Amino acid sequence: MMRIVLLGAPGSGKGTQAQRLQAKFNVPQVSSGDLLRDAVSRKTSLGLKAKAAMEAGQLVSDAIVLGLIRERLSRVDAQNGFILDGFPRNSDQAATLSKLLIEIGQPLEAVLLMDVRTKTLVQRLAGRRICKHCGKVFSVAALPKDMTCPKNSKGHELYQRADDKEEVIAKRLDVYQSQTKPLIDHYNKLGLLKVIKGEGDLEAITARMEAALKPAKQKRKTNAKTAKKKTKSVRKVTVKKVVKGTRIKKKTIIKLKSVALKKPAVKKSSRKTLAKSGKALVKKSSKPKAKNVSRKTSVRKK
Repeated sequence: MMRIVLLGAPGSGKGTQAQRLQAKFNVPQVSSGDLLRDAVSRKTSLGLKAKAAMEAGQLVSDAIVLGLIRERLSRVDAQNGFILDGFPRNSDQAATLSKLLIEIGQPLEAVLLMDVRTKTLVQRLAGRRICKHCGKVFSVAALPKDMTCPKNSKGHELYQRADDKEEVIAKRLDVYQSQTKPLIDHYNKLGLLKVIKGEGDLEAITARMEAALKPAKQKRKTNAKTAKKKTKSVRKVTVKKVVKGTRIKKKTIIKLKSVALKKPAVKKSSRKTLAKSGKALVKKSSKPKAKNVSRKTSVRKK
């Protein structure tokens, strides 16, 4: 199970790492931008609303984006987890997203922040190219020898996004810093934030991300084992409390043990009550039976 949000400045490698995690853990990468483009192209009800907003020069509302996320996470492939990329972008969106995820029973497990120096970000963005057909991201500084595209027989056809041009990059990074810092503080206070060094070899970065996710999974397993041990110890104490210091027949003891063991964890407040009920049972069973009074005795009294 993996339910995470990826945070990071433009060019920090969120998309690339999301694809790697997606392939390894078999969970979908859910990008708000991709969801919008897909909904608009399919002309869904939410897609038409988004298209109207964009054509009017307005930002697509959070309600529309959250609706698209809800719809996407309801699919079968997202039941074992998801990787959210591109949303939320501020603390208000984070709060509404948390409500949605809790409502559908898929709360976040962690938020991974890709930490990359500004100098590196500029170099990456200026040299980033994307395939028009499959959407795969490349760097002009390290193009692979094999440029076979799964969706185009002629190979990858690369282009540069308008917002990856150098004159636009500085402005994008300033906007990111001003908008995302409160979001980082928000998740840090919730104890969900994990900072990942996003520079170096791709394999090394992926390994860091996986290592950051392990403690959360290990913690859940430990909590489950601890809860199981506590339940067993409470059951044993309950049986001792009932049986100790009483003269109950062997059959009665077996019966009390089986009843106590069938019950789940017994609360501390109910132990005394259970012990008293055991003693009361002993008193009732040890009380001598009343002898039959003869008919002659009753007649004399009259």
